[in-house]
Amino acid sequence: MSDKIKLLFIGDIIGDPGFNLTKTLLPTYVTKYKLDFVIANGENITEGKGIVEKDGKKLLDLNINVLTGGNHTMDKIQAHKYLNETPNVLRPQNYPRGAYGHGFGVFPIPGTTFKIGVLNLQGRVFMKSIDCPFRAFDWVYDKIKYDTNIVFVDFHAEATAEKIAFGWYVNGRASVVVGTHTHIPTADYRILNGGTAYVTDVGMTGSYDSVIGMKKEGSIKRFIYSTPQKYEVGEEDLRFSAVLIEIDPLTGKAHSIKKVFYPEF
Repeated sequence: MSDKIKLLFIGDIIGDPGFNLTKTLLPTYVTKYKLDFVIANGENITEGKGIVEKDGKKLLDLNINVLTGGNHTMDKIQAHKYLNETPNVLRPQNYPRGAYGHGFGVFPIPGTTFKIGVLNLQGRVFMKSIDCPFRAFDWVYDKIKYDTNIVFVDFHAEATAEKIAFGWYVNGRASVVVGTHTHIPTADYRILNGGTAYVTDVGMTGSYDSVIGMKKEGSIKRFIYSTPQKYEVGEEDLRFSAVLIEIDPLTGKAHSIKKVFYPEF
């Protein structure tokens, strides 16, 4: 191991096409970047919405260490038992108390003596009304800060302003804040002045010949006619979207963040 922890986060993996692309490319990236830990957002792995056991297991079998989620994580009722029993498959921590599943965890980093805290939160602007993600971070941080200096947050939110505000709120406490949910990669990869690596949205791993991962035809009709349409996962123009972060394990401060996007547009 080098003096930095190298972490890869893979943006929302969309259905089987996204899974197959991840399966193809991830081993190369693990070797190329000498990765220590891999996290991926898996809330869209099952037919584009939700995560059931068989799909969660096949992602973890790719040597992904932790799966994060979002507003679709619990869409499939048959996933409830799996989420309760699997501590490294997360749903947003700020769901009301008593909701099934886990919102955070502290995990060993293989091949090292270090641990990483991984926290999943969901925004509230233009989304379901749930508990405050800012205060939820405070509560979790106070619980895990004595176990590890490395704190990773997947902030699953719609509004750009909410994501940026959250990044500044946790600046210097979180090592990394990555935004997910909108499926469109943003260009604001940076290290905030407190040492927090930040990007507003990582983007998605799946079909870009689509409307945020779903086939275009149904999405267009939904806007034109304002009627329900069948959701079908897009299958063409597949792209892998991720971020690579280097973190000082002793201080928890990020040293670098850069996009990993293949193939480029």
